[in-house]
Amino acid sequence: MATSPSHKFGQIIGDLLEEIMTPQFEEFCVKRGLYLDKKGERGAARDGKKVTWEDKFGNLHDLDFVIEKDGTESVRGRPLAFIEAAWRRYTKHSRNKAQEIQGAILPIAEKYDWDKPFLGAVLAGVFTDGSLSQMKSSGFEVMLFPYETITSAFDAVGIDAKFDEDTPDATFAESIRMIEALPKASRARLKHHLVAANRPVLESFFKQLEATLDRRIQSIVLIPLHGIQSEFKTIADAIAFISGYDQRLGGDGGFRKYEVIVRYSNGDKIDASFGEKAEAVHFLRYVEGAN
Repeated sequence: MATSPSHKFGQIIGDLLEEIMTPQFEEFCVKRGLYLDKKGERGAARDGKKVTWEDKFGNLHDLDFVIEKDGTESVRGRPLAFIEAAWRRYTKHSRNKAQEIQGAILPIAEKYDWDKPFLGAVLAGVFTDGSLSQMKSSGFEVMLFPYETITSAFDAVGIDAKFDEDTPDATFAESIRMIEALPKASRARLKHHLVAANRPVLESFFKQLEATLDRRIQSIVLIPLHGIQSEFKTIADAIAFISGYDQRLGGDGGFRKYEVIVRYSNGDKIDASFGEKAEAVHFLRYVEGAN
């Protein structure tokens, strides 16, 4: 089946976003000794050209960028950041795309909760405030290249890339032909124009990425819990127990578990519970290895 001009344009914008973001992510990673996994051949670490990760349910998802600690061409490292890129022309599709990104990344992030990875979305085009708020509320740092900055960048190289649902396919196809025929210098100018027009959002995004990946452990709270478990049939009975409990007595009974809270300099926090001493030590050593 033939690809529609609209779909083809979406692929072009997706490629453009990758061309813009890849060198910036690579520079960021090189400075910190981290590995950037992106689409393309990698070596023994994975098969094929796709960046594929498994979520906590065993489902596989193809991603755009993953930043790893101790990753190499032959070894997959610990994930520090999962970042997706997406384009949408119309608001009616934006919430679906936001949910698609969340559905792919959040279950993976939960699987690697001990790493508390950065979640990012590089978006272009038109997205509703609701779709953006939805992503931010679930922990994503969102960078949006507005539709107007994209069409303006194409205008700068002499291409009219404005379109809507009434634009004839022939007109749209001609614009795409001109885009694909752009000389290297003109494509570089196009990308430069788009980056310059969105410099503030780029800087804000990388500032948050830096805060997460350069974070340091601020404090570790350890709470060994002892006591006999009390169960109640009603909320009223539970409240009555708490109201009458003498906190000065401490817990009766034996050891139950360790509650561990790790707080980071950027505000991130990991809460974990362990019934065995060895498990708690393993967790703390794992966290230590991420810093």
